[in-house]
Amino acid sequence: MLRLLIVEDDPRLGPIMRDVLSAEWEVELVPSAEVAAEAIAARHVDVMIVDRGLPGVSGETWIRELRSRRIETPILVLTALGELHDKVEGLDAGANDYLVKPFEFEELNARLRALTRRYDGGGPRYDIGGWEFSPEDQRIQSPYAGSVLLTGTETALLAALAAEPGRTFSREELLARVFAQGESETTVETYVHYLRRKTDKDLIETVRGRGYRLGALG
Repeated sequence: MLRLLIVEDDPRLGPIMRDVLSAEWEVELVPSAEVAAEAIAARHVDVMIVDRGLPGVSGETWIRELRSRRIETPILVLTALGELHDKVEGLDAGANDYLVKPFEFEELNARLRALTRRYDGGGPRYDIGGWEFSPEDQRIQSPYAGSVLLTGTETALLAALAAEPGRTFSREELLARVFAQGESETTVETYVHYLRRKTDKDLIETVRGRGYRLGALG
């Protein structure tokens, strides 16, 4: 089993998460960023779930600190705040994915698996203005700074655009192709923003009033 660290101070939710997720993960539950820092210093962690609203040092602040120290462990943020700007702030802090409370454990497990999935390569590859995108590997190769790991959702979104590079996709089309039923169009905007932040702001072009298409990158 891969090792999962849950950083959650809710005395009811934390133990429930630990018990349910223990079927697929080796789980450690801690109540604060301070205790979590001790945990990751003591042992290897494959993936983390971090509550944004932690006491003391907030989850968002702690994630920024981890990324500044070049700790690249995949992180999924749990938040009760579901507005677009709240999600963007969490992703900009360095999180790899987010999930809004309340959530379904089936979806949480799927997102964790996507964050930790390993690939052997192969499959189609796309050249995007000097970036080499490999959906099978869930990676995009930067012309400047090496390989960038993508989540399953980011990969699916970019693959849809890369497969038809001259086509403009509406938000509704991308929502239906890539995201789970019940998500809103703001979710598409959030993941477009996140892909741009991980790669290049021109990787995906916004076509005003119509949607998105693959960018030319000059």
